Amino acid sequence: MSDRAVWLLIFVMLYWAYCLFWGVRAMRRAHTASDYFLAGRNLSPWVFALAATAVSFAGWTFIGHPGLVFRDGFQFVNASFYAVAVPLGGVVLLKRQWMLGNRFGYMTAGEMLADYFGGNVLRFVSVGIALLFGVPFVAILFGASGFLISELTDHAVSRNVAMWVLSAAVLLYAVTGGMQAVAKIAVVQCVLFALGAVVLGLYALTAVGGFDALNTGLASIAQNSAGLWGTTNGSGGGNYPGYFAIPGVIQWTAGLGVEAPSGGPWTAIMCLTFMLSLLGIQASPSFSVWGFSSRSPRGFAIHAVWCAAFCVGIIMFVFATFQGLGAHLLGANAELNEAGLATAQLLPVLGENQQNELVAQYIHLIGDGFPWLIGALAVCAIAALQATGGAFMSTTGSILTRDIYTRYLQHDADHVRQKLVGRLCTALVFLAAMLLATYSMEATVLLGSLAIAFGFQLWPTLLAVTWFPWITRPAAILGLFAGLVVVVMTDALGQKLTGGALPWGRWPWTIHSAAWGMFFNVVVVLIVSAATRTDADRARRNAYHAFLNEYGTMTFRRRWLKPVAWIMVMVWTFFAIGPGAVIGNILFGEPNGGYEAWYFGMPPIWAWQIIWWTLGVGMIWYLAYKMELSTAPEKEIERLGNAARY
Repeated sequence: MSDRAVWLLIFVMLYWAYCLFWGVRAMRRAHTASDYFLAGRNLSPWVFALAATAVSFAGWTFIGHPGLVFRDGFQFVNASFYAVAVPLGGVVLLKRQWMLGNRFGYMTAGEMLADYFGGNVLRFVSVGIALLFGVPFVAILFGASGFLISELTDHAVSRNVAMWVLSAAVLLYAVTGGMQAVAKIAVVQCVLFALGAVVLGLYALTAVGGFDALNTGLASIAQNSAGLWGTTNGSGGGNYPGYFAIPGVIQWTAGLGVEAPSGGPWTAIMCLTFMLSLLGIQASPSFSVWGFSSRSPRGFAIHAVWCAAFCVGIIMFVFATFQGLGAHLLGANAELNEAGLATAQLLPVLGENQQNELVAQYIHLIGDGFPWLIGALAVCAIAALQATGGAFMSTTGSILTRDIYTRYLQHDADHVRQKLVGRLCTALVFLAAMLLATYSMEATVLLGSLAIAFGFQLWPTLLAVTWFPWITRPAAILGLFAGLVVVVMTDALGQKLTGGALPWGRWPWTIHSAAWGMFFNVVVVLIVSAATRTDADRARRNAYHAFLNEYGTMTFRRRWLKPVAWIMVMVWTFFAIGPGAVIGNILFGEPNGGYEAWYFGMPPIWAWQIIWWTLGVGMIWYLAYKMELSTAPEKEIERLGNAARY
């Protein structure tokens, strides 16, 4: 056995030992259904903050983000703003959901929606969306962990074998310990995710020769190569290499797969609508379970401001970008190698659609000099993938138990029976995800890519529960169904279902399918709400909002901050992820003007992005703390009825 394999085995075994320890310990503490499904509603603020960060970001950020930066350049670096956009959704929704959960004893979003709207249609829809997160979305993440190990062992271990073996450990601790185990393990997974991303980024920067060498090399590339997507051809306010510029505000193309956009797909509107789609992560039914598990909303603020916007922002705008950009100078780009623009030949050439191999190749490269580090970094990558996958798998099992079993099959199930069924449901979700990843990666990708966009379609419904009592039940239901249908028809699955008969491809007009769906969702909600505004259920809904206003309304002395917050969010959205982002192409120098033309000694768009990221951190801080959207209520919430049972 090689030194690499030995170190890989050692670190994996140490990681497994920690996971199993918490699985057994949490199992011994889980006496009630609430203990198992929600960790007794007692996750400490810091445990929630770190665990929620791992769940929201770790999986796709560690493996996928550097590769897409390598493929698409700085126009995709603009997508790093999801470090701010994702927690923005949590800041708006989580605290008020938490308040309702503590007041009425809700354990899932489906219970909350059914109670608030007085019907079960939305309960079933929320279960369906949870299954998308719990099966195909998890299958993508677990499949990626198997692929990683297969690459690191030079295919001595197959992807499927590695995937099943690694994921079995996740099943074991999730089934035995429930939310308590998943959360405590996710804390360490979050730390490993961050450490691994930083180490890989620093290694890439060092291999290139430092920050100045990186930027001088990039300047040379900008002057001599148009990159994968060619030039912007005036669509971005000039004729610049697509790798170094956002290709315009919007392009009226038919969609990916039918008509390629000029200069690249990540227009300002594409970035904006992609950011909106990612609001679906913390609007998902699975994430609502995490919100109900927290002891206090204080953890929501720590997660949103410091863990997500600040720390994950640094990882993506700096260290993941080092990896993606540095790869061009380290031999991964065949075109630049032939042109003599690469400064070293350390990485193998990555061909079309091989960008997801980039992180594995970096780990391989580091292992040449430090065999022990290959094991440590491999565990960091596995932990990142399993943090997201394990959390969605576990919460989906909980949702099936509470929204299907205890609601329709055995309403009076005791705590022992609920925990048993929860374990069985989690195991079934795991099995479905693993079989899907093993036998049909095409279906896995098609369905998994819809999960976040479908989660985003829940926003009007959740806003109705937390903020807007005028949204009626018919409006919420019809709007949600309209949004889901439009998402399918403007994504890859729509072409598949119609046999390619649609005149558009994926994301027409460089607008994400989630935004297309939300447009029709909101239109239907507004029209139907206006037509049914005198419904008899309004009084019941008002009772919920009276409670929220009593316990969660901003103190009188701070109400003048509201207009400031609105202005702040609109300005940031316009210039960071909206149409104003194209200004960053040239404000700090010409993208292809050479190193001396770059005011800050770095590509102009990169400087623009870092400036607006720091302002975004300030915006999230203002909303979470100053606007009191993620602070603990001043009055203690009294639980009603059977809520005390859970």
